[in-house]
Amino acid sequence: MVSDPIADMLTRIRNATRGYKESVDVPASKFKEQLAKLLVKEGYIASVERMRPEGQQFDVLRLGLKYGERREQVIKHIERVSRPGRRAYLSADRLPRVRNGMGLAVVSTSKGLLPDREARKEGVGGEVICVLW
Repeated sequence: MVSDPIADMLTRIRNATRGYKESVDVPASKFKEQLAKLLVKEGYIASVERMRPEGQQFDVLRLGLKYGERREQVIKHIERVSRPGRRAYLSADRLPRVRNGMGLAVVSTSKGLLPDREARKEGVGGEVICVLW
């Protein structure tokens, strides 16, 4: 049993990109699927597919990882900000600017998961899930 499934997902992505894997499987949930789709939309991972492997009882998300022209990692750093023991809620004006706008902070808002720049533009704050660049 994993006590923080989101941190587990981010760690699997981090480990797979460092090992130059083509894809990584993550136990599926609606929240993780939304997070993966946001990462696809922002260009950090290539694809996300929900599937049930043969002989398995539960769905998994197969995340297609993305690399540059010379196999350089697109995701150089990924870390969990809000943890089960210490939640991080910020208002729209206090949301972090990751790497001066070159990175991404994922924020869980009342309007769903949003990148930090969209949350700032819409004037909504929320829980900062993770940051990456």
